[in-house]
Amino acid sequence: MADKSRMLRRKERQEKEAGGNTRDGREENNEGENAQCNRGGTSTEPLPTNDVTPNGKNGDPEVEPMELPPFEIIAGDRIDPSAFKFQFKNVEYSSGRNKTFLCYLIDKGNTADGIQRGCLEDEHTGPHAEEAFFTQCLSDYDPSLKYTITWYMSSSPCSACAAKIIDVLNTKKNIKLSIFAARLFEFEEAEIQAGLKALHRAGCKLRMMKPLDFSYTWDTFVENEDQPINLWEDCKDNYEYYQEKLSDILQ
Repeated sequence: MADKSRMLRRKERQEKEAGGNTRDGREENNEGENAQCNRGGTSTEPLPTNDVTPNGKNGDPEVEPMELPPFEIIAGDRIDPSAFKFQFKNVEYSSGRNKTFLCYLIDKGNTADGIQRGCLEDEHTGPHAEEAFFTQCLSDYDPSLKYTITWYMSSSPCSACAAKIIDVLNTKKNIKLSIFAARLFEFEEAEIQAGLKALHRAGCKLRMMKPLDFSYTWDTFVENEDQPINLWEDCKDNYEYYQEKLSDILQ
């Protein structure tokens, strides 16, 4: 009995010392860890553990919700090969593919700059890659030049982005834009179809990415270590499926 009593007292003492190691405590710690992850990278700032109110159930303190900043646009010259193979795969159902990758070529005509290229990546929580392109990649826009711009995108623009692209094309007549997309984004939605039609009427060239386009994008925009891409078995069939859907929308 003495041994059992000592064990019970030890257990009670351990539970008191553990404090926040209850289910609620674990959830609060996880929220803090997730907040650090959502900011990108490891933060050196302490988590705000003092903003609590005594209004929880049974008088337990409640943690004030933390307002997280949106993800920033990621810009660079090359894409990780694993990210490319996943995000650009032209499957019909794009579960888990919640980013947009935009690979671009900018030809300003007969200038010393030559053809510029690069990549943008978004998280669909802040400005989309399409909008970021015009603010970041054409910040030195010159109305006296003739721009020929090509986008290779993991998915076609949403309706809001389509409207912003149209506004640029209508106000900057010296820009010619071609968009080649791996997948059609929510193409069964009426507003998406209307946006694609409006883009087409505004002079934007729209086409789905062919197998040759995937190989070109891999060679030009991916950190491939000189390794060729092995395209997935149904790449051509999926291209034909999406191209037929796009043609039906644009007719």
